[in-house]
Amino acid sequence: MVNWIWLFFIVVGFLVAAINGDVESVTQAAFDGAKNGVTVCFGLISVLVFWMGMMRIAEDAGILQKLARLLQPVVRFLFPSVPKNHPALGYIMSNMSANILGLGNAATPMGIKAMQELQKLNPNKDEASSAMATLLALNTSSITLIPTTLIAIRMNFNSVNPAEIVGTTLIATIISTTAAIFVDRWYRRSRSPIPPLKG
Repeated sequence: MVNWIWLFFIVVGFLVAAINGDVESVTQAAFDGAKNGVTVCFGLISVLVFWMGMMRIAEDAGILQKLARLLQPVVRFLFPSVPKNHPALGYIMSNMSANILGLGNAATPMGIKAMQELQKLNPNKDEASSAMATLLALNTSSITLIPTTLIAIRMNFNSVNPAEIVGTTLIATIISTTAAIFVDRWYRRSRSPIPPLKG
């Protein structure tokens, strides 16, 4: 579906440019966009490598394990259908820890592994289970303490204070995560079977 949306925007852009007789500016914008994309990617590599290294140090120092232990009661509440000590819970906690530290790229492999483990528990393989939907909602809306990727992009574009977004990002992600959990709980209740009336 997303591919069709992007195709629609591209086609409409070219059509409007052709009608206005300004196709050259669209071509120039495409090349400028590609150039900026490469520049931003190279700028992100150094920051991501730095934070991945920090994450490895935190993991070796036991900080991630402590963070995971702090998250354990929350994870048990959010994923009641997953058995205790199941491998999926470990991957979920690692995914959440990486997201909290703003390391979306590091969180993705853990999220994929968690989904694979949750699929093993899924009785209906053709549909996402409630736990899988919850993980997707949390991964998408995750609370972020340090938005490393955004800071790196702002540094690339010579922001005077690239880290000034930390506070607003934290507030925004707290709101988004709260909303995601609320909607997830509401949807679970609305889909749960209504018990038969007694008497």
